[in-house]
Amino acid sequence: MNIRKTYLKALPAVPESRDWKGDKHGVFVTLGSSNHAKEARAEHDYYATDPAVVEQLLDMEGFAPRIWECACGEGHISKVLARRGYEVRSTDLIDRGFGTGGVDFLKETEPFNGDIITNPPFSMVCDFVCHALDLIPEGNRAAFLLRLNCLEGAERYLRLFSLGYLQRVYVAAKRAHCAKNGAFDTMAGSAQAYAWFIFRKGGDSREPVIRWFNIPQPRPQSAPPRPDGLVQSELPF
Repeated sequence: MNIRKTYLKALPAVPESRDWKGDKHGVFVTLGSSNHAKEARAEHDYYATDPAVVEQLLDMEGFAPRIWECACGEGHISKVLARRGYEVRSTDLIDRGFGTGGVDFLKETEPFNGDIITNPPFSMVCDFVCHALDLIPEGNRAAFLLRLNCLEGAERYLRLFSLGYLQRVYVAAKRAHCAKNGAFDTMAGSAQAYAWFIFRKGGDSREPVIRWFNIPQPRPQSAPPRPDGLVQSELPF
């Protein structure tokens, strides 16, 4: 079954980037939603992944020996995978001096005998996930670093989550960093909540598990002990 053709093209097109029709410079700008903010989006929707986030993924999940990073950018994910001993295929539509440039993942048709791990362009999330599941064998997995708000939206539910292939969602408790155009040195912080979405081809998980990573450590307690002996931790929220 061609997942992408069956579940994408048979459905009416619905814009992925906006599920609310209110004042575009109101609540969304306050929350830092980049598709409603006044500053320009990154060129080619390129937001590089913090390598620490990849390290944490590999501490939580094991993958097939061969990995395809199909939106590799400057290699922030691929380099971590290679250091961990994986055989990594790195490609991208745009040549950024790492891996093989000029490769349109959505036009690739050769099956890949391995797993796929990537941080795809947000505007192409559904296409990337469904095409990845088309290319890998039954039982293999695809891991995507996505905005947490990908969990909502009728189109994404019908195209991605109704299949039963989503197994786990690892939510970054302390916000992960994805650098606009790869410029980590100029980042002040992250306005987006991110999570790793783990899909297994052929799975039938109607109730995916949600877990947390990048968990902040409690601050040292400075308040005097309570009379009842209970301790209240101060968390950095």
